[in-house]
Amino acid sequence: MKFLLILGAQAVGKMTVGEEIEKITDLKLFHGHMTIELVSKFFNYGTPSGKRLVKLFREEIFKEAIASDLYGLMFTYVCAFDEEYDINYVNNLINYFEMNGADVSVVELEADIKIRELRNVTPHRLQEKPTKRNIEWSQAEIVRSNNKYRLTSYDGEIKTDSYLRINNENLEASEVAKIIKKTFNL
Repeated sequence: MKFLLILGAQAVGKMTVGEEIEKITDLKLFHGHMTIELVSKFFNYGTPSGKRLVKLFREEIFKEAIASDLYGLMFTYVCAFDEEYDINYVNNLINYFEMNGADVSVVELEADIKIRELRNVTPHRLQEKPTKRNIEWSQAEIVRSNNKYRLTSYDGEIKTDSYLRINNENLEASEVAKIIKKTFNL
């Protein structure tokens, strides 16, 4: 099995790039908001119940994917690299898939906050992520988290040999997908 972890700040294009990768490979996309949107219908993601359920659903999907005959899985995640929980989560996820025999690759997307603010309000993003439809809150959240957290890794911080960073400010998602497919032989 192949496991591709797509990291990057909010609205950098993780889901959109993942959708393009899905079109040209046999990888299945599991973007982080799939669980957030499900749980948010019942519990706010910021609450203990919301966080617990999102984590639980994700873990169960990862377990089933490992046990299945899927060619591969992609997962998107916003990592605050200056937060111990997030770094541990990323490293544990990589280790979990590697220990279960998966071929793990990590791609980190990056783009300037001004580009991400524009991408944050695209119709496709708002369609797929209902919790982002409060534009005023969502735009403020991008700025707040950009100022509060380090959302880009330092060189060597991602603990895997199969790693690629792409600045996708001026690239179409389909171009980025082709680069990722070729680089990681997907």
